[in-house]
Amino acid sequence: MRDIGYSLETAIADLIDNSISAGADRIDVICDVACDDPCVIILDNGLGMTEGELLVAMRHGAENPKRHRSPKDLGRFGLGLKTASFSQCKSLTVASMKDGAVSAAEWNLDLIDAADDWILNLFDEADIKALPCVDRLEKQGTAVIWRELDRLLEDETGDCRQEIVNEKLEAVGRHLSLVFHRFLAGELKGQPRVTLTINGHPIAAFDPFCRKNPATQVLPEEIIRIGDAEVRLQPYVLPHHSRLSASEYDYYQDRSDFISNQGGYVYRNGRLMAWGDWFRLVPKGEATKLARVQIDFPNSLDEAWTIDIKKSRARPPHAVRERLRQIIASITSRSVTVHRGRGQKLFQETQAPFWERYADHDGIRFAINDQHPIIVSLAERLSPEDADLLCTLLDSVAASLPVEMIYSDYSTHPREINQGSVEESHTIERLRSLRQVLYGDGPGDAKVFLQIVRSTHLFDGQMDLVEKFINEAFA
Repeated sequence: MRDIGYSLETAIADLIDNSISAGADRIDVICDVACDDPCVIILDNGLGMTEGELLVAMRHGAENPKRHRSPKDLGRFGLGLKTASFSQCKSLTVASMKDGAVSAAEWNLDLIDAADDWILNLFDEADIKALPCVDRLEKQGTAVIWRELDRLLEDETGDCRQEIVNEKLEAVGRHLSLVFHRFLAGELKGQPRVTLTINGHPIAAFDPFCRKNPATQVLPEEIIRIGDAEVRLQPYVLPHHSRLSASEYDYYQDRSDFISNQGGYVYRNGRLMAWGDWFRLVPKGEATKLARVQIDFPNSLDEAWTIDIKKSRARPPHAVRERLRQIIASITSRSVTVHRGRGQKLFQETQAPFWERYADHDGIRFAINDQHPIIVSLAERLSPEDADLLCTLLDSVAASLPVEMIYSDYSTHPREINQGSVEESHTIERLRSLRQVLYGDGPGDAKVFLQIVRSTHLFDGQMDLVEKFINEAFA
């Protein structure tokens, strides 16, 4: 039971499920490993339990997964409290206040092992008062207390122990901000907005769909009926990194990898269960890296989705998979358009692109456009032998394009790729040279010149300076 596979963050998330199911709108995670008796406490202001209800909650397999449950219930088997706790500690104590009366009980694995029997400790009033944080229970609420933290502390002591715990708590905060983001944002109908803290620090919601950015594409919602229940699929296409503000980019880059986190985001009663997976319908790749599909289903469909004990795995039913397959195709067509054909040009960024992209039977290749006005003007000034040498040079540049290096750098740090960034005086000199190459001492065409300038990408980020030069040079 200790090795079902919980991490610290998934274990704490499982206990928070219980708090939310009990109607709590404030949940505090408290981790104190510096004291003589290190402990982790999950404290909520939910409905609380009487002693009889507490005994049922402490029983393993307390719930029938097939029974009808409230739409707000995030549990399933009645195992999560125990399995999640034992994955991190040897002593699980639950203290709960309801109707002004407090009760507490403990499972201690060392005692169970020594007695070779399931012995549950019931606490009297004096024992309860000695428990940490129980004094913070007011009219109602529950405190889940983990002690003997063998798994959490990894048998370390001193500064090393604190470093391990701090690293794990950081991962917990990131996990909870995503898994419960709709509760934290207060966007679920019929559910109170939840305030969640870790050692007093509030956890903010992390929206994986970047919905506040106006460049995020929201596609039409799909509804699939399975019996009397509905499954809702809401597709999104996230903005290209260039459409994110610097703060937005840092925020999302710090918390996710766009390629690995693409896919379906499966929510059960508003709680995120699984994400970053296309359920083997398509492989992850560049074409779908900005695609996300929010999938909502009620707990009445748990069996159809094969929910596991940790509530971290879900497999969509056949009808959902088939509709999702169609949605992925639609998203992919929005993300990238590829026209296939032998030697056919695959894009035209301007009327005179500097680079051209082709597809033929050997695959995709990139070539410099030898009909670009700058190249044509230069070739006309050269002797036939020098013009041939220029063509050889351009072909060599295209053939030696470091595609793998560019892909690696751009996919991991796109904001750091900067082909421009030159001084203003150098920019003016380049513009004068370009005008001379194209028009000599003639009048020239300002609109065509502007288009050629844009095609070179030499002056990206300096277009105000370019327009100023054109107004003066072509006046």
